[in-house]
Amino acid sequence: MENLNFNTHSHPSQLRITDMRIANIVGAPFRATIIRIDTNQGLSGYGEVRDGASATFALLLKSRILGENPCNVDRIFRRIKQFGHHARQAGGVTAVEMALMDLAGRAYGVPAYQLAGGKFRDRVLCYCDTPTEQDGTAMGRRLLERMGHGYRFLKMDVGIGLLEGIPGTLIAPPGMLQTREIQHPFAGIQVTEKGIGVLSDYVAAVREVIGAEVPLAADHFGHIGLESCIRIGQALDRFTLAWYEDMIPWQYTDQYVALSRAVRTPICTGEDIYLKEGFKPLLEARGVAVIHPDLATSGGILETKKIGDLAQEHGVAMAMHMAASPIATLASVHCAAATENFLVLENHASDVPWWDDLVTGLPRPLVQDGHIAVPETPGLGFTGINEALLREHLDPSAPIFFDTSTDQWNSERSWDRLWS
Repeated sequence: MENLNFNTHSHPSQLRITDMRIANIVGAPFRATIIRIDTNQGLSGYGEVRDGASATFALLLKSRILGENPCNVDRIFRRIKQFGHHARQAGGVTAVEMALMDLAGRAYGVPAYQLAGGKFRDRVLCYCDTPTEQDGTAMGRRLLERMGHGYRFLKMDVGIGLLEGIPGTLIAPPGMLQTREIQHPFAGIQVTEKGIGVLSDYVAAVREVIGAEVPLAADHFGHIGLESCIRIGQALDRFTLAWYEDMIPWQYTDQYVALSRAVRTPICTGEDIYLKEGFKPLLEARGVAVIHPDLATSGGILETKKIGDLAQEHGVAMAMHMAASPIATLASVHCAAATENFLVLENHASDVPWWDDLVTGLPRPLVQDGHIAVPETPGLGFTGINEALLREHLDPSAPIFFDTSTDQWNSERSWDRLWS
């Protein structure tokens, strides 16, 4: 295994990228491509392509970064960011940025948060997403179990999936309840008063079990239009939820403004938005009270800090979406530590028993008392990769590991310049 610790013989100004390797793993509830960027001085850095994104998004960047000094993070990012886009299409760019920050930190012997300007906190608060139960009381018990493990910020799904099969709760054109390919405003799905009552009773039952004081966010409302979102939101306002997440597609700024003005609960979105420019319309229009970038989509550590700073200028908090291995998790932790208006980071792997063991050199478990301690060790903070464990969880549809050559991508090239 390569040396991931600080190299006292490293000469950062002479560091050069020599290779990129990948490993595809699967571990519910996430799939991931881990990338490793190697250098001429024996240092390696790791990043992660977001769940659901193709490894090709990272490999096509290899020829564009070979021979570059990985410590020039912003220079390289500006060169490759044109190859990212919203949602999973940003996976390659952000994976490379994470690996560059890991490498630069290791080369200079400092944690990644220091490269982002220093830290505002020593621990990062986590919220725990939890699989849905059809019965509100049962859901409350699952959330109470999370609280027993130290979590003091929770999230659950409250949507039309809870209503399917209950007569008189949904109105929908034929086939629309069975597809997720139609955007919310065009699906024609409406929730009836009876359906809204069922959802209200569900949240009431959850609150009865977990109490009224723990923050509880709500997600996955379904592909319903703005008007049904408003009616549901107004009905659930009395439960003082932490936020309503992704009720409508993030692109519709005017609809987010209308929703925010119609309800008294914070409105949240952002996990599919790439770069700070993508967040500007929502922030400038005050369409959200909480932004929710996924660092593996939004552009990496430095870009996500810029997004948080932009949100702070508009009086908006930044929570962070995250369903990933410990590598992207640690990148998110460093970003969260360096961002003043950070609120809470998602953890989607509480039910994956081997998740903590994918990397070495960090506390076990990584999440303790609902927090992750910000590492003080170089780069992203871990000292090694558990390659044997990675091999156990190779994606059977694409069982590629770090020892597989990617030389075929070394000379892939096109005219990338955006100006003449």
